[in-house]
Amino acid sequence: MSDILPTVPSADSAAHPPAGSTENVPGAAPGSPPVGDCAVAAGAGAAFGPATLIRIVLVGTQHPGNIGSAARAMKTMGLSRLVLVAPQRAPDVDAWALAAGADDVLNDAVTVATLGEAVADCRFVLGCTARSRRIALDELMPRDAAARALAEVAGGAQVALVFGRERTGLTNDELQLCHVAVHIPANPEYSSLNLAAAVQVLSYELRLAMLASQALPAPAPAPTGAGRDDLPASHAQLEGFFAQLAQTLEAIDFHKGRAPESAMRKLRRLYLRADLDEREVRLLRGILADAERMAMLAGQRS
Repeated sequence: MSDILPTVPSADSAAHPPAGSTENVPGAAPGSPPVGDCAVAAGAGAAFGPATLIRIVLVGTQHPGNIGSAARAMKTMGLSRLVLVAPQRAPDVDAWALAAGADDVLNDAVTVATLGEAVADCRFVLGCTARSRRIALDELMPRDAAARALAEVAGGAQVALVFGRERTGLTNDELQLCHVAVHIPANPEYSSLNLAAAVQVLSYELRLAMLASQALPAPAPAPTGAGRDDLPASHAQLEGFFAQLAQTLEAIDFHKGRAPESAMRKLRRLYLRADLDEREVRLLRGILADAERMAMLAGQRS
């Protein structure tokens, strides 16, 4: 079952009502001017070091014009890394027109087949979504999400903000790949926001967080031996661990005939909260490998 995000077409996509309608991304008033018409604060540079570690990921986008509008929203806030996951149509003339000068963002956009590929090297993944009762993720407001993303980037982590399809949002399986959910607190009587407008809201909050971080004194370096000895595990490393965990639980008959999905969702949340580093993942995978080996030997004896 998909995570539903209510949305409507932006002013820019009015020329393409059927294909450009964007239901299912939470919240803004109709008739707003195109976001790219708003000037970026004078004197503020277009790009920052932290921005190079942050990517915007669009999953299954239906209308190419929304990809262009999202690129425009990103560039106004100094972001440039765009990843497209299995778009229904590649960027076309509508995308370039609605990008309104953000041609470099579109030119450099990377297209992949799955969300797992898009975030494989990330250590922190935020899923932008309406509230879901089926997937219990910690939920952040946009400003808190931006602050958390910048904190991760400060440690050298690659960070992804993931946006779902215009009509159906992110599926539950895709949300499982995220560490936290981000919810835009729109007007509950009209919680409808265009995909690109949702990208603009999060990009703006990231921009504010980056500008604020520039004004702060640089943190003192940690003493030798303090803090983590190993880098936090990447998304790909964690997914490899979760796959082995599921296989091991099956091998030892942990589920006793029950469906494994509920237990695996809870275990994923538990380990994601633990913020495992690379060495810890290797240790856990070694334990799982031994457990599988013992289960195989027990099966041979019986």
